[in-house]
Amino acid sequence: MTQQASIATQNSNVNAKTPQWFKFAFISVVLASILYIGTQLTADLSHVPPLSAFSFVMLGVALIIALGFEFVNGFHDTANAVATVIYTNAMPAPVAVMWSGFFNFLGVLTASGMVAYGIIALLPVELILHVNSGAGFAMVFALLIAAIIWNLGTWFFGIPASSSHTMIGSIIGVGLMNQFLSTSQGVSGIDVDQIFKVAKALFFSPLIGFGLAAIAFIALKVVMSRRKPQLFDAPDGNKPPSFLVRSLLIATCTGVSFAHGSNDGQKGMGLIMLILIGIVPLAYSLNKTMDSSEVQSFAALSEKTAHILVANPDQMQDQQARQVLTTYIQNHQNNAQIVPAVAALSNHLGQAVANYGGMDKVPEKATINLRNDMYLSSASLKALDKSHQLQLSASQKATVDDYRNNLDRATQYIPTWVKVAVALALGLGTMVGWKRIVVTVGERIGKTHLTYGQGMSAELVAMGTIIAADKFGLPVSTTHVLNSAVAGTMTANKSGLQWSTIKSILMAWVLTLPCAMILSASLYWLFSRFV
Repeated sequence: MTQQASIATQNSNVNAKTPQWFKFAFISVVLASILYIGTQLTADLSHVPPLSAFSFVMLGVALIIALGFEFVNGFHDTANAVATVIYTNAMPAPVAVMWSGFFNFLGVLTASGMVAYGIIALLPVELILHVNSGAGFAMVFALLIAAIIWNLGTWFFGIPASSSHTMIGSIIGVGLMNQFLSTSQGVSGIDVDQIFKVAKALFFSPLIGFGLAAIAFIALKVVMSRRKPQLFDAPDGNKPPSFLVRSLLIATCTGVSFAHGSNDGQKGMGLIMLILIGIVPLAYSLNKTMDSSEVQSFAALSEKTAHILVANPDQMQDQQARQVLTTYIQNHQNNAQIVPAVAALSNHLGQAVANYGGMDKVPEKATINLRNDMYLSSASLKALDKSHQLQLSASQKATVDDYRNNLDRATQYIPTWVKVAVALALGLGTMVGWKRIVVTVGERIGKTHLTYGQGMSAELVAMGTIIAADKFGLPVSTTHVLNSAVAGTMTANKSGLQWSTIKSILMAWVLTLPCAMILSASLYWLFSRFV
């Protein structure tokens, strides 16, 4: 009997039948969520001029593709969260899947949004500023469809691949092809600094997961091996662990599910917001939930910041300032015009917002330009701060930082219905496609059955790593963190690894970025021929 078959025969929980009540609960949640999403979307669109038939169809197709990415994401990443509780019998498989889906749902709803807009910052700046153009739509469709194709392919073969790696690779591919196709100067491909920042997080998080999980397991064994020796035994058939062990395993599974939702769910959110801004700018370009006091504060901070940066912020025309800052974001090369350009746009923004009196009163024709000016100002201030180009006192820096936060609040917001839609897609993906990846994690990484202690250590480290990444706005791969954590506990326990599986996972890790790049670049080239 093979090692894989031996592990499977020890535990048939993975094949447990789904209870009847689960189907009714499943359908109820889906219908309630769809009703809420439809009601909120209709309410948002009721305040703007009616969409043309083409725009309406484009909106529907784009949202389906974006949510399809999150649905397939659930096949991969969220399935990892339930593998340990299923293979340690802490929860019946159908209940574990529903439990994980629910806490993924909550994680998405409480997400900060930092990761969502961190992903958007990777895209070429001219496509972000002109997302409502044909090239902007081609970009969004290309990178989403490329990510879906790669994720589905790896899932079909039961290989845990990273949705984060896939998305980053797709963005890089679109950026490079955008640069290749352009016949004009001053077109950006990718934000290299931001790419390196994200790449480091994606590269080091599995290594951190492996090392910390091994250390956590060894520490647990030193402390608990005499008091609770059963922690380090494989489950006896389908017999559940003790109440305490079961509670700990469920708690860590819950934490990983919640943390995954709060981090990975944001990738889809950011792209959906780009789609909404491109098709319905009047409804979604600016945060219209900001009250009058916040708008007045924004206007005052804009003017104050402008005069902190330069004595005379009116010395540069708005159009020139936009061009200077666009070029700066593209190449990050400092020059004497950048600070006056930021000051000019900041002063203009303060005056414009004060004249309108509220974000909900900005006319349709001015909405996109106002948002783009805010984006350019915020991105430029962040880059200037990072390169230490601003020589400010402590009080001046506090004012500029406050202004920058207000800029982000005005543009980097996510409506609740978008979070619900992403959460629903992610949760449904978990419930539909969980089994292939769960079997790989539970049966094909180690040579022996997962013990309770290994499951607890792996889940605890994965949860902590993902929560920390969300706090700092970094996308990490739940798949690679959890898989490497399981491998770390197997190594620490001297259980041995199934190298055929490890090689497949490593191969997917190595090939995901280039394959996603090639797919998205090819699709972007194809779509750009038709727009």
